[in-house]
Amino acid sequence: LESHLRVHTGEKTFICSLCCKGFSLPQGLKSHMLVHTREKPFICSVCSKGFSQRWDLNRHMCVHTGEKPFICSVCSQGFSLKETLHRHMRVHTGEKPFICSVCSQGFSQKESLKSHMRVHTGEKPFVCQVCSKGFSRKDMSLKRHMRVHTGEKPFICSVCSQRFIRKGDLNSHMHVHTGKKPFICSKHFSKNFMGANKSIHDCIYLF
Repeated sequence: LESHLRVHTGEKTFICSLCCKGFSLPQGLKSHMLVHTREKPFICSVCSKGFSQRWDLNRHMCVHTGEKPFICSVCSQGFSLKETLHRHMRVHTGEKPFICSVCSQGFSQKESLKSHMRVHTGEKPFVCQVCSKGFSRKDMSLKRHMRVHTGEKPFICSVCSQRFIRKGDLNSHMHVHTGKKPFICSKHFSKNFMGANKSIHDCIYLF
């Protein structure tokens, strides 16, 4: 009973000798010590990943079951983990707590800041296995580059079904169908020319 009452009083008499964190119950301290010993006795029966805490394993199991109990109050999107929901909320709040120490640009995700830092360091850890060209980002730069080798053209024109490697190329192509001519002639200030034809038009007036 005395031990249980500490849960209500907030008294933490069991102190970790390594980090001085306090616990109300001895089993709390015992469980915490696994963080320092790096022991992971709780093993996922599906993927064999180990965890130091049972609740971490229980939380991880949502990945396999597809359960998404944490719901965004703004857009109703569901998430398996509470911390993933917290990260997602920054999309709605606009919060960008991760600041670049070089250019002060803010990011909502820590991984985005890490990826951005390569712009300043010049680091290109993701290497194409075909031509050995290096890229700073795996999800966008390298993946997009690989289409050069595979011939994949995932962006399809809804009008003529022509395919493109990059979304930007598809957007430019769509001007053919819409008739939009967004590039301004530097000599006549008239929005009359498509991107590819603008330089030709300029050349005509140069001679």
